[in-house]
Formats: sequence, structure tokens, C-alpha cells
Amino acid sequence: MLLGILDKATLTLGDNRRVDLSQCIIIMTSNLGAGEMSNLVQGGLGFAPERIEVDAALDDKISRTAVEAARRKFTPEFMNRIDKAVVFKTLRPEHLQQILEIELGMVQQRILMAAGANQFVFTCTPKVKTLLLHEGTDPKYGARHLKRSIEKNLVFPLANLVATGQVKLGDFVRVDLTPEGKLTFIKEAEGAMVPVLLERYGAAAVPAASARAARTVANRREFGASQPENK
Repeated sequence: MLLGILDKATLTLGDNRRVDLSQCIIIMTSNLGAGEMSNLVQGGLGFAPERIEVDAALDDKISRTAVEAARRKFTPEFMNRIDKAVVFKTLRPEHLQQILEIELGMVQQRILMAAGANQFVFTCTPKVKTLLLHEGTDPKYGARHLKRSIEKNLVFPLANLVATGQVKLGDFVRVDLTPEGKLTFIKEAEGAMVPVLLERYGAAAVPAASARAARTVANRREFGASQPENK
């Protein structure tokens, strides 16, 4: 059936009706050769595999490995009807950094769109971003665990600060890393973003915002953001 679709762009149903697929783009995914490609990225087998540099040569090896695995699995008739075989390239550090910035931007958007008077702004230092990338990415799985790392290290503590009233409407919070390697949350200013929130969402969306004047925190202090216990 699939060969007929790829060759003639038509699908014949059981009652002899024909479905025209000439305007369709058919995308098929597969994990063929995943084990071999994983060995290429990890640097082979053994207790101390060598470190592989991610470059164009590695991408070419991965692409050839994937195409060869597909040719071993599928018949030549099927492979000849495929217009293009696309192999995803390995994520480089700059790509992972861009993905992290997108995920952090989505967290900030969630905070600004939250119901009630809980909108605030946060920023992460480069050390915190490095920690999130270290915990949420690896050569084998890419950035699949990055969102989980952000939820555990950033979203849950910030939610605790909001729930306990330590962070309020319009506050500006800086997330930093202590010399001991622990995350710390520092309130840099109170009500600093109130005018922006009023302009964007209106007074009805941010009640009592005008009564809270923006001011810089004189004595910046680190406040607690305990992690929720797993039950």
C-alpha cells in the first residue's frame, strides 16, 4: 500500500474509491541505527571512552550510518521511492544555549501570564545557565531533560517563593549560584515592573499595583526556596 502511495500518489480504498495524495507531503521517522550512532557520539565502548569532538566530520559519519542502516532494513524498491533522507545533526554547545534561552523565555512568559497579582521578572546568571545545561543535556539524549532540570531547579523554587509571599507583583529576582554550588534567589528590586505590567495588562489584571511603588531593595538578601518533597 505504501509503495503505491509513494509511486502513484493515490490510495485505493476497499470500495474502490481513490484518495488523491498528490498534494500531500509524507514524513516518516525511524530510529534505525540509533545504537551505532550513539556509539559514535559517546566515543566507543569501554570504561573510559575517548571524548569525541562534535564537528562536521562526526555529522557526516552519523548521516552515513543512518542511511546504511535504513538500506539494510528496507528494500531497494522502497528506498528508491523516498525523495530525501534527512538525518538530524548533533546539537552543539551554541545550539543547547539557544534552546536554554527559549525554555527560560517560556518560563518567564508563564509567570507574566499567571492569574492574580503574581507577575514578576527573573534573570539567571551565566553560572546558573551553565548548571542547567550541565544537568539537562548530554551527548546521547541532547536537550530532552533540559525542561525537567529547569522545572526542578528554577520553577519549583520560584513557585514556593510566590506561595509564601516572598516574591510579589512586579519584583525583580536574580538567580545566582553560591561558591558551594547551590542556587540562591536574590530580590534586586520591589515593584520594578509594575508600570510595564499595568501598561500591558491594565489595572484590572494587576489589582492594587498602583499602590505599590517601585523601589530598589536597599539590603539585598537571599531568601529561602525550599524544594518540594517527593511523595
